Amino acid sequence: MALLEVSDLSVLFGRRGQREVRAVDGVSFTVDAGEVIGLVGESGCGKSVTSLAIMGLLRGPGVKIGGGANFDGTELLRMDERAMRDIRGRDIAMVFQDPLSSLNPVVPIGVQVVEVLARHRGMGGDEARKEAASLLDRVGIPDPNRRLKEYPHQLSGGMRQRALIAMAVACQPRLLIADEPTTALDVTIQAQILELLKDLVRESGTALIMITHDLGVVAGMCETINVLYAGKVVETALRKELFARPRHPYTVGLLASIPRLDAVRGEKLTPIRGSVRDLLPWAEGCAFAPRCDRRVEACLAGTPGFTGGGHEYRCLNPVPLGAVPVQETLEEVV
Repeated sequence: MALLEVSDLSVLFGRRGQREVRAVDGVSFTVDAGEVIGLVGESGCGKSVTSLAIMGLLRGPGVKIGGGANFDGTELLRMDERAMRDIRGRDIAMVFQDPLSSLNPVVPIGVQVVEVLARHRGMGGDEARKEAASLLDRVGIPDPNRRLKEYPHQLSGGMRQRALIAMAVACQPRLLIADEPTTALDVTIQAQILELLKDLVRESGTALIMITHDLGVVAGMCETINVLYAGKVVETALRKELFARPRHPYTVGLLASIPRLDAVRGEKLTPIRGSVRDLLPWAEGCAFAPRCDRRVEACLAGTPGFTGGGHEYRCLNPVPLGAVPVQETLEEVV
C-alpha cells in the first residue's frame, strides 16, 4: 500500500452569482515511502491547489473538495481541523513557495521553530532552543544561535527558505511537500536547496512531492513525474522515460522551452504559443487543444482518456516516438 494515494481529487472555487472555477479536475497519483515524485506544469495548472487540499488548508464556504487522499490508511479529506492539526507538521509537512510571506514577520525565527517542536514533540525551554539551533545548522545556516534571535527580514532569501525547511523537517515527517522551493532564488542557492532536500530524503527516508514549473529542477530529483495542465494530469512516467520519449505535446513544449548549455549560440527558445488561459473545459475536449499544433477534430469531442501502460498520456494525437531527438542529452543528464 502506498504511503499517500490521491484518487480523483477535485477542487472547485465559487462565489455567489459567479460561475465555479475548477482548479483541480480529477488528479490521481501515489507516493511510496522514500519516493520522490514531481508535479510539473505552468502557473495556474493546479499544482499548489492540489498540495493545499492534501494538507487541509482549503477549508471555507466557497471551496468544494471531492475525491480522496489516503495517507497510510487515513482519509485526509474527511478529517476535521482539530485532527488534521495533529498530522500536519508531524507526519506531513510543507515547504511553501514564498518564505517571506510564509514566516511571521514580527516573530523571531527561533520562536517559530521552537513552536513546531513544542506542538508536536513536547519540547520546551533550553532543550527546544538547542534542537532549533541544531536544525538550523543541519540545513546549512551559519551561526545558528545568532540567527534564532533574528527576524525573517534580516535573513537572505536562501536563508529564509532554509529556515522553512528546518521547520518542515523538525518532526521528521513521513511526507514532505515542497511547493516551488527554489522560486526567486539565484542558481547557486537553488542548487544548494535542491541538494539539501535530496540529502534529507536520503538520510530520513522521507517521501517528497516536488512541485515546480521547471522540468530542469525535477530532472535530478524525481523518480516519477506527473505533468499537469488545467487541473488534470496529462502525462505521467518515470523520469528517464519522460525525458527520453515525451508523448504529450504539452510536455514536449515544456522541454523545448528549457535553456540548454549545448544549444547553438543565438538559437531561440521555442515557447508554447498562447496563454494558460486559452483552454477548453475538459468536458468539451482536450483543454490544451487551443494551443496545440497537433490538434485534430477528435480533440474537441470530449475528455481524452489515458493511453499506454506505465508511461501514460492523455492525448489522441501524441508526438511520435523518436520525433524529439533534442532530449537525448537531457536523458544523459538524468
